[in-house]
Amino acid sequence: MDIFTRLLKLAKPHALKFTAAMICMLVVGATTSALAFLVKPALDEIFLKQNAESLRWIPLVIIAIYFTKGACNYGQTVLMNFIGQRIVADLRMELYRKIQIQSLAFFTKNPTGALMSRITNDVGFIQGAVSEAVTALLKDFSTLICLVFVIFYRDWRLAIIAMFVFPLAIYPIAKFGQKMRQIATRTQVTLGSLTTLLQETISGTRIVKAFSMEEYENRRFSVENERLFRLTLKAVSINAISSPLMEFLGGLGISAIIFYGGYQVIHGHSTPGTFFSFLTALIMLYEPVKRLTNVNNTIQQGIAGARRVFSIIDLVPEIRNSPDAISLPGITREIGIRNVTFGYEEKTVLRDICLTIRSGEVVAFVGMSGGGKTTLVNLIPRFYDVTEGAITIDGRDIRDVTVESLRGQIAIVTQQTILFNDTVRNNIAYGDIVKAEEQIVAAAKAAHAHDFIVNLPAGYDTLIGEQGTKLSGGERQRISIARALLKDAPILILDEATSSLDSEAEIEVQDALENLMKGRTTLVIAHRLSTIRNADRIIVLVNGEIREEGTHDHLLSCEGEYCRLYNMQFKDSGRNDEKGRNGNT
Repeated sequence: MDIFTRLLKLAKPHALKFTAAMICMLVVGATTSALAFLVKPALDEIFLKQNAESLRWIPLVIIAIYFTKGACNYGQTVLMNFIGQRIVADLRMELYRKIQIQSLAFFTKNPTGALMSRITNDVGFIQGAVSEAVTALLKDFSTLICLVFVIFYRDWRLAIIAMFVFPLAIYPIAKFGQKMRQIATRTQVTLGSLTTLLQETISGTRIVKAFSMEEYENRRFSVENERLFRLTLKAVSINAISSPLMEFLGGLGISAIIFYGGYQVIHGHSTPGTFFSFLTALIMLYEPVKRLTNVNNTIQQGIAGARRVFSIIDLVPEIRNSPDAISLPGITREIGIRNVTFGYEEKTVLRDICLTIRSGEVVAFVGMSGGGKTTLVNLIPRFYDVTEGAITIDGRDIRDVTVESLRGQIAIVTQQTILFNDTVRNNIAYGDIVKAEEQIVAAAKAAHAHDFIVNLPAGYDTLIGEQGTKLSGGERQRISIARALLKDAPILILDEATSSLDSEAEIEVQDALENLMKGRTTLVIAHRLSTIRNADRIIVLVNGEIREEGTHDHLLSCEGEYCRLYNMQFKDSGRNDEKGRNGNT
């Protein structure tokens, strides 16, 4: 119930609209019971006593009641849907905001599709609970109270017989609600898996087709789809049985009422008007009860969705600003890595790393895959926090400065170029979309991207497609470099920025990288060792530890791990002649 109370608290800013909606719903309940109440005078005064005066005023009252009921029904529907939609929109925004501030570790644990399902499907269930269920609860409950008053007013003995049926309905309603909550939770998990599968196969469609795995992916999708189908049928079955069961219980009550009420009328203890007024109210009474049964199922689905949504909203980000965090000024001296140890869960990736990177220095990190190169540089912008030790900039621990000011000092170009389905201009200006046109063009020229951009259908206003699919690999990477150039950050991280490019594209990108690196403290993760020959220092990482450190020539002369990596990469490729080439980082 705590979850539902929390949802209701979200309506607090809309208290005025909520109060107006409640008044409308109370009026709907009162007018519904008034119609049942009027059955007695209509039947007794008009049809039995043939009272002409009653014939004049009763139809007018009925018209007024229906008009009032319709107007209030419209008002409460509009108001409650406004509140419900507003709450859901705010909740969806809060959920998205909380997902955005989580650390990279969070996204490692939670698949993209599952998170998408939380924002779409789970919030959709909450919408039903907030707008539809709350409305039905208030409107039907007020109607039920008013109708109960009518039946007790007309004949308390008959009312007691009718009320005997209601306790029989409580047990199945409770059992159905419990079962529905379990099914709703399983349904939402399955929807998350289905969304994850969709996201993976659609974004990875090239690989699926390249390996002719369409049928395999069809089978995977079919398994999840069938599971969702079966769960949906179970939910439908529970909803479907609720209404007939209530009708059957209602039929039992009505049959007993007709028998006893008819006996009373026949023996002169009651009038036909009294009996039919009672019977009308009773029939009207079972309708809100049936709807409340279905509302309970909707509420259980909403609570299941809310529990999953609030589990994210309540999650405290692993990476966050300390209470006394300050803004980080630009680097002037050095980046210090002091006895840093780091691990993912129980796996240690880095062990006791000690390193000082001077301002303006170009430092390259090399080693076999899994050695900890990317992990180490990811600690500098606080994508993760160190397990032990500290990372400092100009002697200040990066955990003591704001995350925003820290990352504002760092530009990153990765092997996997991340672009958005937006214009070329907005992709280059990402991070500061109010940059002047001339600055964007200057960055594109420095990145050797301007020439191909102006030849695109709409130039800088060309939409580049999801992940830049309308561009070549080299073009995407040069836009990424232009983005980093425009940011003009003093610290630059290059994570295997050319490893996925062909030789011609690599040459163009290397020229752009030269422009990007000028005057910046640069950390390079290198796959192609020929690209780091001119680095000020090369750090060799093996199993999370610094094995060697020095210049290219020095490390080759040591004939250690770097020399082994270098010879392994070039001995069979006929590219040893590149030792005389002016390689670039």
